[in-house]
Amino acid sequence: MLLAIEKLANDFLDISGNKPIKIISHHDTDGITSAVILSKALKRLDKHFSVKIVKQLDIETIKTLPKKELLIFLDLGSNYLQELSKFESVFILDHHEITQEVPENLRVINPHLFNKESISASGLTYLFAKQLSQENKELSSLAIIGMVGDMLDREISKLNNQIINDAEVTIKKGLLFYPSTRPLHKTLEFSSSTFIPGVTGNSRGACELLREAGIERQNGEYKSLIELTEEENSKLITAILLRRLNKNNSDIIGNIYLIKMFNKSEDARELSAMINACSRLGYSEIALLLCLGNKEARTKAEEIYASYKQHIISALNFVSATKEKIEGKNYIIINARENIKDTMIGTIASILSVSSMYEEGTIIITLADVENQEKIKVSARVAGRNGRNVREILEQVTSKIGGEIGGHPLAAGCMINKNSCDIFLDYLKKALEVETIKV
Repeated sequence: MLLAIEKLANDFLDISGNKPIKIISHHDTDGITSAVILSKALKRLDKHFSVKIVKQLDIETIKTLPKKELLIFLDLGSNYLQELSKFESVFILDHHEITQEVPENLRVINPHLFNKESISASGLTYLFAKQLSQENKELSSLAIIGMVGDMLDREISKLNNQIINDAEVTIKKGLLFYPSTRPLHKTLEFSSSTFIPGVTGNSRGACELLREAGIERQNGEYKSLIELTEEENSKLITAILLRRLNKNNSDIIGNIYLIKMFNKSEDARELSAMINACSRLGYSEIALLLCLGNKEARTKAEEIYASYKQHIISALNFVSATKEKIEGKNYIIINARENIKDTMIGTIASILSVSSMYEEGTIIITLADVENQEKIKVSARVAGRNGRNVREILEQVTSKIGGEIGGHPLAAGCMINKNSCDIFLDYLKKALEVETIKV
């Protein structure tokens, strides 16, 4: 794949010339960091370009794109190869599954066309940028944020290891809660990435857990995760495991990536979550500026992130209380309707998939109304990140009723018309039951 990326970079340098360039990227952390990496690389080449951040790529969005500009798609595009082949010059750097033949006039880099090695879109974009100029090695930290944002840091591939070696990064082993650099009780209270019963969303519960672990305040403040001694860290892990009995807890311990940003050491997971929060709440421009190192954007992003965490807690409370659930053997469907933002429903599904609420292999499917549209956003995850291919299941259902689909085997989503909801749910339940019988 590295040879293909090198060829793609050479092709880009040959044909781009003075053409105006439009970057179209996804609005999650991986997409935002990809857009910033490429923006900085193009600025170094003195190229004229613009950036468009989208929630998802669809036919309506494609129709608005300029025919004569050179188009570069980041973290999306693999589902619309035939439609994009009608444009003059198209480059696609994406890591989502490809289900179509690649037209000859498209220039596509996607691990599914090679050996399916795990890598984020930001990782691909960084490797592409490094081929454009070795000076772009300074952008490797952004690729690490994108890698962490797409949860590809659990098993480091060769390509990701190469990116890590390029970066100015400190790696520490510990609990994968963030921010690892802030007071511990607040980190635990807002530990939405790893749900802890009685602690997540509960400030008193977080302090009680720390008392159980024998961790006391010092000078009125709790230490941060990365400041804990080995003994304190061990006690805290034990206390958390006791709250998550009978669960696979391999996902709560791993590498903490500390990168240099804003003239200090920053937790890549916290930055990833902050970027994601900005985009999910409609502030993609703040997310972009944050990645560009703008201090004012950092302040604004922290405010947005605080609001986002409250949205997360509220959404999790809704999931716990709602009766809008359909439960079957090894699956649960949660229809949030307008109670959870469509830009956050995938995040909620992801949180539930790593919580202690569902057994490994349980398929979790969440639905939310899309704001100001007659559409519904559907997100599917597999608890424990080990189980059946949810993309195939969604593809099977949408092939009957229509809809736009994307994602990965263990984390996928689709968009359907609101008036198709009931029939979608009927077909979905049948598909899930059939798959359950097959297993």
